[in-house]
Amino acid sequence: MILKRNDFITTPFPEPFTFAVEMINSMYKYFIIVMAFLLAGPMQGFAQVKNARKETVHIYGNCGMCESTIEKSALKKGIAEADWDRTTKKAVITYDSTKTTIKEVMKRIADAGYDNDYYTAPDDVYAKLHSCCQYDRKPQ
Repeated sequence: MILKRNDFITTPFPEPFTFAVEMINSMYKYFIIVMAFLLAGPMQGFAQVKNARKETVHIYGNCGMCESTIEKSALKKGIAEADWDRTTKKAVITYDSTKTTIKEVMKRIADAGYDNDYYTAPDDVYAKLHSCCQYDRKPQ
């Protein structure tokens, strides 16, 4: 029986099979490394907002495209994020209160073309929104 120290797999097979065992051991090591990167990679996307403060606000919009634009315009990794619900037209804004304010986040959303509790989107930006994203604006 062939036993090598530090092998993951040991074999009672004759000498010609040790090459196969060594090959499996080296592939296993690479497999572990690749899996570690694959599992750790998505974790970076879940950056937590430190000193988090949450506020629920009203943001006008209609569709999934609106949702995507609103959430992207609010997003600053580790500083601010938004979760907009198109049925209620409400968004939960989570932001780091030491690095930004709710007004700064809402200004970015308005600059993307969406009226909200704090700001009205510029007319020229609103006019460039896709037709399905153009909601009924309240008179000013």
